[in-house]
Order: sequence, then structure tokens, then C-alpha cells
Amino acid sequence: MIAYLILVHRYPCQFKRLFRAIFHPANYYLVHVDKRAGVGLQTEIQDFLSSFANASLLKSQSILWGGYSMVDAELRGIEELLKISSEWEFFINLSGQDFPLKSQTHIQDFLSCNIGNDFIKVANQSKIRPDTLYRIENYYIEFSNRILRTPMKRPYLRGVTPYIGNQWMIMSRKSCEFVCYSSEVKRFKRFYRHTFIPDEGFFQTVIMNTNYEGTFVNDDKRTIVWVPIGTIKLRPKDFTSKDAEFLLASQGLYARKFDETVDAGILSILESNLS
Repeated sequence: MIAYLILVHRYPCQFKRLFRAIFHPANYYLVHVDKRAGVGLQTEIQDFLSSFANASLLKSQSILWGGYSMVDAELRGIEELLKISSEWEFFINLSGQDFPLKSQTHIQDFLSCNIGNDFIKVANQSKIRPDTLYRIENYYIEFSNRILRTPMKRPYLRGVTPYIGNQWMIMSRKSCEFVCYSSEVKRFKRFYRHTFIPDEGFFQTVIMNTNYEGTFVNDDKRTIVWVPIGTIKLRPKDFTSKDAEFLLASQGLYARKFDETVDAGILSILESNLS
């Protein structure tokens, strides 16, 4: 039913709790460990996954926040999951600091009633988030451990309207096949390789500007509380035990984010609710 891609760069114990919470023998699991996290984390997670026949590791590459390497990891993950099995109907991406709010049975029942739908937040970037247009107007280079913003400007894709949303999504198998294999997508991949934070706009822009025929729901089914850093930038709040009532009442299927070094108790509360 579900193919999961989980992106991990730290906290192996927290990842294991997440994995157990979303595990179901009918699902498929692919885990990417950021190469920059080191061999130790990679080995520990590989050893853990060896006990699960329906789980495997994606070849590790370095991922920089804000760089195309994030999109690349997701595209590689989707393509690998398509090769692994022809049985799953939905792709779901998670980070190692996410956690489910509903059981796998609940999630599978929900998705069974939504076969063919894509759940992804979509907004016209020029109209709704014009403050982010610099991400696609300047030419960016992912170099070593940095994202370099060059002074060079370039025209946007001809005949294309830029869209934006969140990185997190629930995509139908049909849309996954389209993004991986359609020749229409090649120019989007070339352009977004040199943009900033493309993981929040690439998939949305492809879906809204190609001949892909699907039904998208403007909802990623995630519960996230955004808090400001400075004047404009936002980051997801770290949920704690004080947020338990809010999370348990949420209609989201997953929430982010959680940090076991800040409050591991909230994970125990959610685990108890799932069981």
C-alpha cells in the first residue's frame, strides 16, 4: 500500500522509534542516511534494518539544506521504490524527526479511499509568497558544504508559473512515475538544480505546469507549527509533552518535528496512543 522514504541525518534511537511506529509488513521502506553524518550512523541504521525484509538503504549522498541535493535524494528514492515493488499505491516522505499521529491501519484505510489522489501543499509563488522569488531568480551553486548565491540572474522557465509549498507530501504512484520518467520533467530538473530550497517548489511546479493528469489535494496531512527565526525565516517548532493534547486532537496523519534531546516524553505519549 505505502512506500516510505525516510531521510535521516542524526538521532538513530529516535529514528528507530519512528520506524517501529510506522512499520507494517505490507509497506515498503527506504532509508537515506546523509553521508555527512558519518559511517557510524549509516552502519547502525543498516544493522537495524537488516531485521526487516521490506526495508533497505538508499545509496548515501551528502545533503545540504537549501540545495538540490534534497530533491535529488527524493527523486532517487522514488525511482528506487518504483523498482522495488509494483504493489504500492502511495509514496510518503518523512524525516527522521517526524512521527505518526495515526496508526498504520488508520492511514491505510484513509488512503484506500483516496486512490489516485496527491496530497501536497500548493500555492502560487508570485502571488502568495513573493518574498521567496529570490530563490528562483538567482543562480545558486551547491559547493562543498555551502550553497553559493551568485549575482547572476536568469529568466524563469518559459510559459511556467512557479509554485511553492512544503517538502512533505503523499503522492500517488502515478505521479511518482510521471516525475521520474516523463520527458516533460527534464527541464524542471535542470532549472531547479541551481535554485535555493527547491524541495519546497520543484514537485509543486511540476504538477501544476505539465500534462500530468491527477487529482491533487492542497493538504500534506502534516501537523507543523511554524515559529519565526529573525524577521522572516520560519522553522518548525519542536513539540514537547505540553503539546500532547493538541497533537492527539489533530487531523494530521503525521507531525514534525520532534527532538529527543529536547523532550523524548512526547514520543512516549504518541506511542501509547498508537498502541
